[in-house]
Amino acid sequence: MFARLKQMLIKEFIQVLRDKRTRFILIIPPIVQMLVFGYAANFEVHLVPTAVVDFDHSQQSRDLISRFTSSPYFDVRRQLDNSRQLRDAIDSGDAAIGLEIDAGFAQKLLKGQAAPLQVIVDATNSNTALITSSYVTQIATGFARDYQLDRIGRIDPQVVEQLPSVQLRQRPWYNPDLRSRWFFVPGVIGSLTLVLVVVLTAFAVVREREIGTLEQIMVTPIGRAEFILGKTLPSFLIGLFDVSLIALVGTLWFQVPFRGHILVLLAGSVLFLLSMLGVGLLISTISSTQQQAMVTSFFFIMPAITFSGFGFPISTMPQWLQYCTYLSPLRYFLVVLRSSYLKGVGMTILWPQMAAMAALSSFFLGVAILRFHKALD
Repeated sequence: MFARLKQMLIKEFIQVLRDKRTRFILIIPPIVQMLVFGYAANFEVHLVPTAVVDFDHSQQSRDLISRFTSSPYFDVRRQLDNSRQLRDAIDSGDAAIGLEIDAGFAQKLLKGQAAPLQVIVDATNSNTALITSSYVTQIATGFARDYQLDRIGRIDPQVVEQLPSVQLRQRPWYNPDLRSRWFFVPGVIGSLTLVLVVVLTAFAVVREREIGTLEQIMVTPIGRAEFILGKTLPSFLIGLFDVSLIALVGTLWFQVPFRGHILVLLAGSVLFLLSMLGVGLLISTISSTQQQAMVTSFFFIMPAITFSGFGFPISTMPQWLQYCTYLSPLRYFLVVLRSSYLKGVGMTILWPQMAAMAALSSFFLGVAILRFHKALD
């Protein structure tokens, strides 16, 4: 058995490595995609195009505008003359934020009244709009607080010293600088591995059926179990190589810290690869051509990534969709990746994720092997 399996593995590796395009696809695109996603997948907002209309032209209004100008989150490109120009700037995309300060802004502050600041936000991109609105709120709140303290200090300096205050001391754990790239890079490792292993496994079997060599192999002394192992084991080893390659590039290039234990990450990677091998093998049994395998893989890959929490928090999904996320092995692998990289936790914390991936890999592989036997019959 082992001699026949060895020859099967040699055949598969020769078939993969002798093709220049396959060698290129297995190495270069994962690295390029890691670099592209690492830079592109980012929730941080900087230098938002901003337009300002100041009808007051007072010292207070200029002080408020200067706070936006000096902020790294806003790029005050234009100071306009009227509301129509502001509306046109947002409609044309020249500005994503519009600030309008009404006449009498300073007078209302001097009288102790509320001085309105109109903020117009282009909410086409709701995520950017929400983050930008929170930045505007912080700047406006800081301006109001400083103005009140300055006014009270001029009237009675002793009162300022007696005013109660709350000092906020933020202490973010695991990601002190709140870099979204530290969150996304481990997720990219899992997502790219999923796509690569599923497609590679599905195509490896379908290719044999499409070119007519599957029947020739089955009339040889190679058994069905040996054939399945011979087809899936190379994909497993290649997937393990690509996980290491992508993780190495992400860690060294983007300087994402790895605080965990390498054996814990290896165990999670093995379980995840086994589940993806089962999915790829299952897809191969229901596909007659490589085109069908590609389309079927697409219908699995997109929901699997969406339900994993890679880009969208699972808690924000409807309750009935949250139950569907338990069927995605990538959901558990992302927890293992991010916890290993950023938190440095071990198996005592991650065992539920490991157990879930073990159960899913057993299920997918079992169904795929049973379905594969029927397909060969």
